[in-house]
Amino acid sequence: MSRRLRLALYVVGGLALTIVLAAVIAVYILLQPERFTATLQQQARNAGLELNLASPASPTLFPRPALDLRGITLNAQGANAPILVAARGSLVLPWQTVFGGPTVITKLEIESPRVDLDALQAWVAALPAQPAGAPPNIPRIDAGVSIRRGSLVRGDELLLGDVRLEAGCLLSGQPFPLSMTANTESGTPLQLQLSATPRINGNTLELDNVALHLAQGTDSTLALNGNAHWHGSADAAAILAGTFEHAGAARYDIALTLTPAAQNTPLMLELKLDGPDNHADLRLPPLALAHWWSALSDEHGPHLSMPPADGHLEIANYEASGVKIEGFSMKTGDAVPAAASTVAPKPAASKAPTH
Repeated sequence: MSRRLRLALYVVGGLALTIVLAAVIAVYILLQPERFTATLQQQARNAGLELNLASPASPTLFPRPALDLRGITLNAQGANAPILVAARGSLVLPWQTVFGGPTVITKLEIESPRVDLDALQAWVAALPAQPAGAPPNIPRIDAGVSIRRGSLVRGDELLLGDVRLEAGCLLSGQPFPLSMTANTESGTPLQLQLSATPRINGNTLELDNVALHLAQGTDSTLALNGNAHWHGSADAAAILAGTFEHAGAARYDIALTLTPAAQNTPLMLELKLDGPDNHADLRLPPLALAHWWSALSDEHGPHLSMPPADGHLEIANYEASGVKIEGFSMKTGDAVPAAASTVAPKPAASKAPTH
């Protein structure tokens, strides 16, 4: 190789290295990862959460502008148990943000997150109560969310594994799509598809055009459509109707009606199910039902009792997840016939006095 050719290669290599270094510097200058990290942490603090990263966010321009996040930990302020732990994440950005536009995130991608249900419930329970009469608020999410290889746990117990979730933007007046697949602890696949249009109308949060499709393996499929309204606290109402198919053969008509709490009555859910030989007409208070289920599943001291339901249930034949029920009938609450009252014997008629 001639000296002139070697010199030309050195010049080209130096220029290439200069361009690469300039590109790296430009990426950091344009993306400014510190401002996005600060924005995310501030939004977390506004919700009573703490967001920490194992290392500073690293920017990239190709194949699309993004910030890579490593070692994500999200926990409630002052709490030790994290709500979410993830190996890595990515914030996808529009090109206008790169060139000095407003700080906008078009998509949040999270890899291998682990969500602890107990920590999540503790954070939700500690949230301040909404002031009486205050209109409900939609938590605005401008970015779509993508989750891969996630898991839902309760302490050391695995509830759902291999969770994949795709969700769109959550904005008032725009359709919000969500789809999820997962596997239960026993390996049964679950599929969920949900869409609704949320909007604020005065002091009411409306969910219009609700469409829910839930499938468990190849045995059970639930499809519901309807609308819902929420005024805050336990003042909620919903009407959903659809079908429930079991084992690819039995098809049931199902209707769910949620009535808001009143002065002397709690929030109430009415369930009606009609199909081949199986029927249900039950009224259940959801909050009391959740408390009953928590007490039933408490490993430290389960309390066996009847669920807080009112109505009747008839199951001629049903089998799922290795459990088979035949000839089961239950009546509870007002559906139970009143016991026959004991009739007191009539007093003997007194004889008329003789004269």
